[in-house]
Amino acid sequence: MAQGALTPQPAPHVAVIGGGCAGLAAAARLAEAGIPITLFEAAPQLGGRARGLSWKGLRLDNGQHILLGAYGETLALMRLAGLDFDQSLLRMPLQLCMHGEFELRAQHILPAPLHLLAGLLQARGLTWRERFSAIRFMIWLRPIGFRLDADEPLLQLLERRSQPVRVIKLLWEPLCLAALNTPVANASAQVFLNVLRDSFARSRSDSDLLLPRRDLGALLAEPIAAYVRSKGGDVQTGSTVRAIARMHDSDYRLQMQDGRNMDFSHVVIATAPSIAATLLLPLPELMPSADLCRQLRYQPIYTVYLQYAPATRLPAPMIGLGSGYSQWLFDRGQLYGQDGLIAAVISAEGPHQALTQQALAAAVAAELSQAFPAFSAPLWHKVIAEKRATFACTPGLRRPEGQTPLHGLYLAGDYTAGGYPATIEGAVSSGTQCANRIIAGLGRNPQHN
Repeated sequence: MAQGALTPQPAPHVAVIGGGCAGLAAAARLAEAGIPITLFEAAPQLGGRARGLSWKGLRLDNGQHILLGAYGETLALMRLAGLDFDQSLLRMPLQLCMHGEFELRAQHILPAPLHLLAGLLQARGLTWRERFSAIRFMIWLRPIGFRLDADEPLLQLLERRSQPVRVIKLLWEPLCLAALNTPVANASAQVFLNVLRDSFARSRSDSDLLLPRRDLGALLAEPIAAYVRSKGGDVQTGSTVRAIARMHDSDYRLQMQDGRNMDFSHVVIATAPSIAATLLLPLPELMPSADLCRQLRYQPIYTVYLQYAPATRLPAPMIGLGSGYSQWLFDRGQLYGQDGLIAAVISAEGPHQALTQQALAAAVAAELSQAFPAFSAPLWHKVIAEKRATFACTPGLRRPEGQTPLHGLYLAGDYTAGGYPATIEGAVSSGTQCANRIIAGLGRNPQHN
C-alpha cells in the first residue's frame, strides 16, 4: 500500500435492538439509504407497545392509539411503507366531545390558529367567561413562542393564567392525559405547550384526528418490517441481545441469548429504558445515560374492551366521558368493522389501579350504561393493563440523549431527549434521527433508494 493511503474501512452493518416504533423507524430509514441492517426483537412479534393481539377471533390493540395530523415523521414512515392512508386512517377535523358536558369543533374552513379560536368561541358546555379564558390562554402563548422561562406543573401554569376549573376539567386535562399520559398536577407544562404549538398553531390539518382503521400491528409494524426486508434488511423476532461489547474504536459485538456473537459497525438501542440501562452498564462512558434511564418513572394505561350486541354504536367513532374511570371511548365497529366492540381508555395513575380487572370492567360497563341507556349488558370484556406504558412526563425531566459519547452507538425511543412526550411520533422521530446521524456519518445520500 502506498505511503499515506487510507486504510479501507469495513462495510457498515447496523444493529437495531428493539422492534418497537423507534427501532422500526431507524431500520426503515437506514434501509431506504441502502445501509445493511439487522433488527433484533426479543418478543415473538414486532411493534412494542403499539402491537396487535388476537382475542376471541378479533384483532385488538395492546393499547388504543390515535394519531394527529402534526405527526409528520410517523406519516412519512407510513408513506414509505406504502400504506394507503384512506384505507388505514379515518381523518377527522379536530373535535373534542365530552359526552353531555362539552363539545369543541375546530372550524376547518379557517387557517390555524383561527380554526381553534373560533371553535373555542362556539364551544358547547362552557359559559362565555370560560370560553374567553381559554381563548386568552391560547392568544397569550403565541407571542411567547409557546416557551416558558422555566418549566412547571401544568396545573400550576393553568391556575396562574386564571383558567377556570371547568375549562381545566373539560379541555386542558383531557388533552394533557391524552398527550402526556401524566396527571395535570404533575405534568410538564413546557412539553404540553410543545404539543399545543405543533398541533394547533401551524397548519390547520395538524390538528386533524387520525383514527386507525386497522390494528397497530397491521398499521405500523408489519408493513414497515416488510419494507425493511424488501430492501435487504434482516428482521429477527424472538432474538434477544444479552450484552454489547466494544471491540475497538468503531466496532461492537453483540452477545446473543442463544450463544451467537455478531459484529456490527453501529448499534441503535431502541428498547425500553430499563433494558437499555442494562445493555449500557458494561460501557463505562455510558454510565450517565444508564443512570438517566434507570431514574425514569412510569405511568400506566388501561384499555377496557367491551363487546356488546353488534347493533350497539356510539354517537361518534371517538367520544370522551368527563367523569368516572373512562376517559375516551372508541367505537371499533365504526373504525375497524368490529361491530359492537367498544374500547375504553384510562390514562395515567388513579383509583382504578386498586380494582381487579373484573371489577374495573364492571365499573366501566356501568359508566357506559349510565351515559348511553340503550346499551345492554356486554357479552364479554378484555382488560389490557400496561403498567409502565409511558414515562412520567414531569417538569424539568432529564432524559438521555440519542447520540451517546461512543462513536456509532445511539439510543432511540420516545423517552430520549426531546420536546415531545411518550407518543408514537416521539418514538418514530427518535429512531429517524438516529438513522440520519448514521447516514450523515457515512457520507451517504440521504435520499438513497
